[in-house]
Amino acid sequence: MLISTKGRYALRVLIDMAEHNGTGYIKLMDIAQRQEISEKYLESIVKELVRNNIVTGLRGKGGGYRLSKEPDDIIVGDVLRLMEGGLAPVVCLENSGKTCPRVAECRTLEFWRGLDDVIRQYIDRYTVADLMRTEENGNDYII
Repeated sequence: MLISTKGRYALRVLIDMAEHNGTGYIKLMDIAQRQEISEKYLESIVKELVRNNIVTGLRGKGGGYRLSKEPDDIIVGDVLRLMEGGLAPVVCLENSGKTCPRVAECRTLEFWRGLDDVIRQYIDRYTVADLMRTEENGNDYII
């Protein structure tokens, strides 16, 4: 499993918004500069976050984006699944509705299910608030 820049940048954007949460709506240009990410690329990421009610957008003067939920309520696993379209380690575990014709005799299926469970449990136990915490020097949120 390889998390794309889309998934990684979505987490960076959410952390940035959470850290600047009390300042009202945040301009995408400001996030792009702070995170050193293309504003054009961030537009597509934020659009997906808005569509799924994780972020709220406001057009016009004084507009921008802000979190729709508290950082404690935004689960990392939900964000990654949203941005990546799924995180199953093998195609047969994706929720595509298709059943593998070899499922009855597959000797590795339980292994893949176990790995999938471990991945889900791990990413679902973290929130954006957890990622904001830096207890040690150098433990910044570079993802």
